[in-house]
Amino acid sequence: MIEGHMYRVAQVGGFVRIPQGYQDLFGIVSAVGASADSKGGNGGRWMTVELAGEALGQSFERGLSQLPSINDAVHIVSETDLKRIYGSQGLDQIAIGTLSSSESIAVKLSLDALVTRHSAILGSTGSGKSTTVASLLRSIVRPNEAGGAPASRILLLDVHGEYTHALADFSRVYSATPQPGEHPLFVPYWALQAKDLLDFVAGGLNENQEIAFSDKIQEMKASVLAASNFPGLDPQSLTVDSPVPFSLKQCWYDLVDFEVRTLNGPQRDQPALEQAGDPVSLTPPKYTPAALGSAGPFLNSQARGIRRQLNLMRSRLLDHRFDFILHPGPWEPALDGTVQLDLDKLLDDWVGHERPVTILDLSGVPSSVLTTLVGSILRIVYEALYWSREKTEGGIHRPLLVVMEEAHRYLSGTKADGSAADVVKRIAKEGRKYGIGAMVVSQRPAEVDETILSQCGTILALRLSNPEDRARVKGALPDNLGGLVELLPVLRTGEAIVAGEAARLPVRCRVTLPAPEHRPKSSDPKVSEAWATKRIAEGYDRVVASWRAQRTFAVTRDLGIVRLPVEDTPKSDGGE
Repeated sequence: MIEGHMYRVAQVGGFVRIPQGYQDLFGIVSAVGASADSKGGNGGRWMTVELAGEALGQSFERGLSQLPSINDAVHIVSETDLKRIYGSQGLDQIAIGTLSSSESIAVKLSLDALVTRHSAILGSTGSGKSTTVASLLRSIVRPNEAGGAPASRILLLDVHGEYTHALADFSRVYSATPQPGEHPLFVPYWALQAKDLLDFVAGGLNENQEIAFSDKIQEMKASVLAASNFPGLDPQSLTVDSPVPFSLKQCWYDLVDFEVRTLNGPQRDQPALEQAGDPVSLTPPKYTPAALGSAGPFLNSQARGIRRQLNLMRSRLLDHRFDFILHPGPWEPALDGTVQLDLDKLLDDWVGHERPVTILDLSGVPSSVLTTLVGSILRIVYEALYWSREKTEGGIHRPLLVVMEEAHRYLSGTKADGSAADVVKRIAKEGRKYGIGAMVVSQRPAEVDETILSQCGTILALRLSNPEDRARVKGALPDNLGGLVELLPVLRTGEAIVAGEAARLPVRCRVTLPAPEHRPKSSDPKVSEAWATKRIAEGYDRVVASWRAQRTFAVTRDLGIVRLPVEDTPKSDGGE
């Protein structure tokens, strides 16, 4: 007992202080044990301490200028000492919770280090991961508080649609299936890299087939550039990946017209066209079928053999689930390639509006396109901020934090050659120089690409039971704190081990819970209450309507069904 406070000595995760003259060295206990002597008795208790920083007066700094000597005294750390470490003030410091061992001490993180050196929030499902993300973002923005960060710029990729209501008071929401109050999410296909676009709309292509598509796209972009003026783009530097609009419908029509064409005449150069198609309605042209012998019509001998891929492209264009990317509203080009809005308006919508947080709700996005979509969104944002780094809109003058929920779904090591992993690796390695930070959130750290996780300078590790996940966290921890990883299976919900660049010292922390109305929609269903209430005889017409519409609020036709509690429905003569 010290000054009315109880302290437990030699607890894993606890702090110690080693006086060195005018300085104090601070360390964290990573392991404890006892050794037996030759007679079977207790030969001595021991603990392993990982040194982390030093303090001179009231100023604490990570790192060491000297090391302790043999027989130096080791002291426990009191609340007074902890306030020297965590009591600093300033715009750079954000409070995220309290020490698990001393709830009167606030745990603060360096906002600069958290954003520029990247971070990861890792924890099993049910460990409080989503609530921690919401609490952390609320701590950064600090809405309705003096000294907050109203000019924050945060882009949140919400895979499950959990944060729409939790952050509603300071965010703008874009959704592929927008509900009232939300904005529609559009990602123009012509801003994607050609390979990603072709993999999505045309499937697997061999080299010759890919050349056929790429040449056509290059040709169409060149004609659009010749007819329009895109500032900053030199026609000599145009590539198939340049973000220039072109009509995918017209591309399909021109390619399919070439593939199905039959020819008449002695030179076989007169098209045997019976009925012209329509690129707007995706109707293919109709030609006279080729005949055997020398009478004709003849097949087009220069066809590339891409009929199957063109059929897939047409089905993609007709599938309403992909409208947000293939029919992107005012960013959809007309047949001549002209668009109502350019990419500047798209970037202004995503990162230039008056609210500090932008939520991209991807819950309605088909899983088959999620990796491509995430990679495209991040590449558009990264390329724009990279090339504008010297401008006031760039990342240096106004940094951007990208929060990636459920990162294991699109940053998996098994998909390391995917578009999403490529651009996130680039952000992780180079983003610090250009003011673009990454926050990786995952319940399966073992499935997140190791290169990406290793670049996260700050780790918030919540409860983790899987040994593979714990091993990955142990390897990613910036500090030499392997012993603390053994605590991960027994952490309480909402409790985390925080270590790395943004933390003064590695610490076991209780994250502050937001108010109930500001928590994500990630809580478990209350099974006992739901199953104990009177069951309602619902019609499953609404279920099928939502399924077919691919949205949760589809409206059914009025079928005149009266829905009654099961107990009130009339019984048949058979008593059933």
